[in-house]
Amino acid sequence: MVTSVSISQAAPAMTRNTRMNPDLKREREHATFNVEKVTNMVDGGKAATDRRRFLEQVISRDPTGIFSNEDNHYLHRTERHVRAIAKHVRLIEICRKLGIGKECGGEVTESKDWLPILDAVADDLPTALHWVMFLPNIKSLCDDEQQATWLPLCRDWRVIGCYAQTELGHGSNVRALETTATFVPESKGGQKGGSFIIDSPSMTAAKFWPGTLGKTGNHAMVIARLIDGDGVDRGIHNFIVPLRSMEDHSLLPGVKTGDIGPKIGYNNMDNGFAYFDKVEIPRRNMAMRFAVVDENGKYSKKHVSDAASKVAYITMMQVRSMIVKGSSKALAMATTIAIRYSAVRKQGYKEDGKTEVQVLDYKQQQHRIFPLLAASYCFFFSGRKLWDHLKVIESKLINKKPVTKLQVADIHATSSALKSFNTMVAADGIEECRKACGGHGFLSSSGLPEIMCSYLQSPTVEGDNHMLPQQVVKVLLKLVQAVQNEDGVEDYKPCDSYALVPSLKVILAGQQEKCTAINSDDMGDLPTLLLAFRHRAAMLLVKVAKQLNDDVTGGKSMQDAWNDALIAMAKASKGYSLYLLLQNFMEGILEEQRNQLFGMGEAKVLSDLARLFALYWMEKDLGDFIQDGFLSPKQASWVAPGVLKYLDLIRPNAVALVDAYDISDFRLKSVLGRYDGNVYPHILKAAYKDPLNAADIGPAYDPELKRLITGGVGVYNGTASRL
Repeated sequence: MVTSVSISQAAPAMTRNTRMNPDLKREREHATFNVEKVTNMVDGGKAATDRRRFLEQVISRDPTGIFSNEDNHYLHRTERHVRAIAKHVRLIEICRKLGIGKECGGEVTESKDWLPILDAVADDLPTALHWVMFLPNIKSLCDDEQQATWLPLCRDWRVIGCYAQTELGHGSNVRALETTATFVPESKGGQKGGSFIIDSPSMTAAKFWPGTLGKTGNHAMVIARLIDGDGVDRGIHNFIVPLRSMEDHSLLPGVKTGDIGPKIGYNNMDNGFAYFDKVEIPRRNMAMRFAVVDENGKYSKKHVSDAASKVAYITMMQVRSMIVKGSSKALAMATTIAIRYSAVRKQGYKEDGKTEVQVLDYKQQQHRIFPLLAASYCFFFSGRKLWDHLKVIESKLINKKPVTKLQVADIHATSSALKSFNTMVAADGIEECRKACGGHGFLSSSGLPEIMCSYLQSPTVEGDNHMLPQQVVKVLLKLVQAVQNEDGVEDYKPCDSYALVPSLKVILAGQQEKCTAINSDDMGDLPTLLLAFRHRAAMLLVKVAKQLNDDVTGGKSMQDAWNDALIAMAKASKGYSLYLLLQNFMEGILEEQRNQLFGMGEAKVLSDLARLFALYWMEKDLGDFIQDGFLSPKQASWVAPGVLKYLDLIRPNAVALVDAYDISDFRLKSVLGRYDGNVYPHILKAAYKDPLNAADIGPAYDPELKRLITGGVGVYNGTASRL
């Protein structure tokens, strides 16, 4: 029976009955913009904010108490895993009770309420790969008949799936995967209509790392080499492989799976390994939207529309866009904790020798945290635009409107560049926030270690951050060639990369672009800054093209030349990312103003964040902007003072800006980042909760410590003997 989840429309997440820290109260009173309007912007409108708050209250006030995270730090990972599964089960009960997913034929993970209520749980669920990877693969790669079979089972949670690609010996090198799927016809002992035998031919062929694989999933989308009825290796294809009984969850014959063991973080998730010892599956368990093996083992590519193949690609790319959006959320949580705590924490005295100084008033602290706050908002706008862009392309394809391969390649370059850069900044930034909280940041109860350790997977999953720049540059080099040859440039007009064309034309013509700033104030002009980042991105791209051309002309093989250019490619991808991020930040603010969702106060503070973001990254990479004369030495000298200027301008709004993310204490799970600022009582409360403090005499006293203190083990008697 489902416990009642009825609840009145929730009040704002920041409403608190406890007494607020006076420093935080004063910070909020000094804000120069409407916090609620920015909250509405982040959520996608006032109605979305109200709905999110309602869903958060449903979870936090659930009468079962299963969603409580108060004891998380004191639980063994097995206990946390079991509890996380219980949270998922209760979450689905609640979704059914509230009718979430009804508008999607019952598929809760497609509902607009799914991500908000998932965020409200504020814990990692071991089932995540089911909706993140398994379902998108079925929708993208399975034909209509297969989808009609599998999707209802997924909707009803009878099938819980994962995505098994990575192997013990190979990860992103998909072509080198060893797992095989060998066709066996019915005439030679196969099932009716034929079978595939899934096999792990070596130790290194074991699937290793897939989330949800270890103990949770009962099916896997296995990536394997297809061996057809003629014994021909047809390369990598997808196969739905049952892992466990749908009746009692026991492993099926020939399947061996388990958890890979404790990780740095994300330990609710049962990342798993799997060996397949000649596991037989029906022929139709091969994903057959784009290729088919018939009952006789004959392999053929299907003649599907170009649009269908593009839709499949776009659907999978949406996973990467979710990671880009997630980088904003992760930084939002970390900066919320660091900024609130820095406003509460005091260190040193003012000139009167009596008044303690808020840590947030120290310029060094601001320089560590405020650019990360700016990045969190910047990443929000880019994540939103990327997601919307992918949805627009998907809609065009479904409605048979023209979308070129060039556009699909371009959005791939955009998503790859942003995924690589954003996750790097977020991962490093969360750790910087932890260190900015001093010793207390090292406490698990600060919330920062868990945010950091759980996030650290992001630079690796869905394309390693040091590999993706190659894919970015591979696409963009074609634009460089088009501009250089004056051939096909107009085809890029619908693409993100088309914005680089003006700078590419100037550079490739041997001319020189110059920064237009004539004084230090001009250096804070957003269009001026955007031009600088556009020029830098184009210049670095041309350098890669020239290096490759010179090396190949000089006798190097293309493979060696490409390898030698990898470092330059990483710089070019970073430069392109920063240009896109600043452009999307600026356009996002203008869009909100045009839609009249907020006024001048909100636009001003967000624009100041955009200026800080640009100047901060310009100062970090100043050599890129001056090496070809784009910035003069005089202009370059204005950058560092500009950073200080915008630190000062953001300081009065810092607390309000993190408040605008509206992250409840229930979700934040931090004694340092509490909305009321009463950090010290809650630090002690968290300490007392540790099971090690259950008794006054520690559990190690008798017999171990007792032997040392009273048993004489450590007494020195001046003699030695053999043990």
